[in-house]
Amino acid sequence: MTGATGARLRRELGLWSLAAVVFFNVSGGPYGIEDAVPAFGPGLTLVLLVLTPLLWSLPVSLAMSELAAAMPDEGGYVTWVRRAFGPFWSFQVGWWSWIDSFVDVAVYPVLFVEYLRHWSPSIGPLERWLVVLAFITVLTALNVAGVRPTGRVAIALAIAALAPIATFVVTGAVAWSQAPWVPFTKDSETVGASLGLGLAVMMWNYSGWDVPSTCLGETRNPGRAFRAAQFLALPVIALAYVLPVGVALASGGVAWTAWETGSLPAIAASVGGSWLAHAIAAGAVLSTAGLFTALLLTNSRLPFVLARDGLMPPWLGAIASRTGAPWVAVLVSSAFYALFAVFSFKELIVLNMWLYSLTLLVELGAFLWLRLAEPGLPRPWRVPGGWPGALVVAIVPSLLSLLAMATAGWANILAGVVAALTGLGAYALVSRRHPAAAPAV
Repeated sequence: MTGATGARLRRELGLWSLAAVVFFNVSGGPYGIEDAVPAFGPGLTLVLLVLTPLLWSLPVSLAMSELAAAMPDEGGYVTWVRRAFGPFWSFQVGWWSWIDSFVDVAVYPVLFVEYLRHWSPSIGPLERWLVVLAFITVLTALNVAGVRPTGRVAIALAIAALAPIATFVVTGAVAWSQAPWVPFTKDSETVGASLGLGLAVMMWNYSGWDVPSTCLGETRNPGRAFRAAQFLALPVIALAYVLPVGVALASGGVAWTAWETGSLPAIAASVGGSWLAHAIAAGAVLSTAGLFTALLLTNSRLPFVLARDGLMPPWLGAIASRTGAPWVAVLVSSAFYALFAVFSFKELIVLNMWLYSLTLLVELGAFLWLRLAEPGLPRPWRVPGGWPGALVVAIVPSLLSLLAMATAGWANILAGVVAALTGLGAYALVSRRHPAAAPAV
């Protein structure tokens, strides 16, 4: 794939690099999951952590793996939707996903500062903003340096994020003193009252399986590597949530009602002492770096691919001749993430899930439509079970997406609708400037 200057993208992501990118696009570990326990209760939280990857992550992974095997192109789901539904919907999912990334990726510089408070609890507003800017600048420079160093750093950060969690699980298992699922829910709420919102929050923690497809054009043996990376990451992510949360609850060191975002180091201190708290805090800091790095990599490809297709200004399609990175798209995306980092972590999650769910509905629709309209499309790997299997992997996560959107709250629904409608205006503008590339619907 060639940019305006004649430079090309480079296929330098291998299987392990892509698996690390998948890990960080979906999870990054249990850091930040703490709020779920007091919100929904210990037992319900554990049930949701087990069920969500089965009902949500696995079906989405299977559908995306089939599409990646059939069309292993840069842009991933943007390219797949274009083939299924044309440039209008391709632009919409690309635009919505990019808008969504402003909300999603901005979470991680904020979390970075939250976990730094373990060592510097008195960080003020100005210091916080300066640390956020430094964090964003360093990791943006890494992405501009190319996909190979970014992938290698992602592997190192994934190992560094998971190692303290494994240590915590082993240490905490020795201190097991109570059933981790008691009480099942908060005393004041029923299972039904908590289930909808709880599922939406868990879906957010398990979402993003489609996003790494955007860099398939920079992946070696992309169709096979994408599928293998998905299935390597899925059990690791599920265990990295369930085991530490279960062990922490079983230890009883910190009352579950006192858990909040950033409290995992304090929980670790109650289990293994200050050394474990420092290890967990360090893992959390490194995890946020991995999350931002990997998400900047994948989400910056959205404006790049839309520019390649004539649906965004052509200068967003520039590729650095020395590194093969779409450097302008990286820098522009990073600038938006810096602006959105002024919001707090809690203000971002539900809106993010609403926008992501809207995009995923179109992607799953494209998966089914291409099965119907192009049965002869070469598919080196297919979702098992024929049409029944295809329907299950599309319909189940679609219903969960609709549930998440319906339970987001009126403020987030309104914000999501407004954000989605901006795609109509943006496409109308693009259609006037590039009528050949973006024909009217």
